[in-house]
Amino acid sequence: MFEKLENVEKRYDELTKMIADPEVISNHAEWQKLMKEHASIEDVVLKFREYKKVKQDMEEAEELMHDPEMKELAESEYYGLKEQLPKLEEELKFLLIPKDPDDDKNIICEIRAGAGGEEAALFAGTLFRMYTMYAEKKHWKVEVLNENETGLGGYKEITFMVTGKGVYSRLKFESGVHRVQRVPDTESSGRIHTSTATVAVLPVVEDVEIEINPADIKMEVFRSSGAGGQHINKTSSAVRLIHEPTGIVVECQTERSQFQNRDNAMRMLRTKLYEIEKQKQDSEISNARKSQVGSGDRSEKIRTYNYPQGRITDHRIGMSIYQMENFLNGDLDEMIDNLIAADRAEKLKGEED
Repeated sequence: MFEKLENVEKRYDELTKMIADPEVISNHAEWQKLMKEHASIEDVVLKFREYKKVKQDMEEAEELMHDPEMKELAESEYYGLKEQLPKLEEELKFLLIPKDPDDDKNIICEIRAGAGGEEAALFAGTLFRMYTMYAEKKHWKVEVLNENETGLGGYKEITFMVTGKGVYSRLKFESGVHRVQRVPDTESSGRIHTSTATVAVLPVVEDVEIEINPADIKMEVFRSSGAGGQHINKTSSAVRLIHEPTGIVVECQTERSQFQNRDNAMRMLRTKLYEIEKQKQDSEISNARKSQVGSGDRSEKIRTYNYPQGRITDHRIGMSIYQMENFLNGDLDEMIDNLIAADRAEKLKGEED
């Protein structure tokens, strides 16, 4: 571990010199790239330097312990510093866990109704409202890109973008199957129904991160449609893009302009293609060891919302929260914090193995 830390510190010193070099500063793209790398390892280096300072102070205190007049004071200082070391070493281990390069990215989230008919569509709407309210608490912006509403106010599917600081780092563990157990309004006998909705959280990527050959894309335009016939364009402004090599289809119809819809659809397509590449890399890296928490398997049942018991249970970490109303109103931090902690612990275990 300490050899790795020495190398990180050496790289940090190199980067500090490079980002102050006028030649590098004049190349804005290169300078930004180096600044990003510098910032990404700064916390590790500062903590390592704190650790080394404690070790140095311990050595000085140990020397003073040979002086009869200073022995008592030096011993007190030495053992006080020694107590700090395990905590600092633990912090350094966590800081050395490779960061997810996508953590600071915005996201595109897709929610689709699963098993359960209209009740599943209503649950998809409940999840969309929950994420929207969480975004409001975090001062993030939500923009709907595509929606397929049902007559009762649910969604067969809804796609939306969330922008803000650290969005992907907080929401990436929401990907998977969400299950609801409740008595529908339409159920006269009071029987509990089980329905599902699928959530996919994808990091938004820039043009430079994924190249798309324009010849591979087939574009179709059509008229926007929506429940109740409101805000429907008379012109064909809605856009459907088909990526022929992969068969991926994306639609966008929320904007009035065909150009804006195409722009949003291209963003969705880039994000989906990036996710395919990311999953390939992740499976190669973790072929021998599957993460306990997971953040991408859409077929995995990750959470149950049991209305009669007022309970939300996350099956990956075995955690239950008995505050249904607050949770559905966007109080997700307790669950998300525990998912992040479990993921870190699993990664740390993997590093040690």
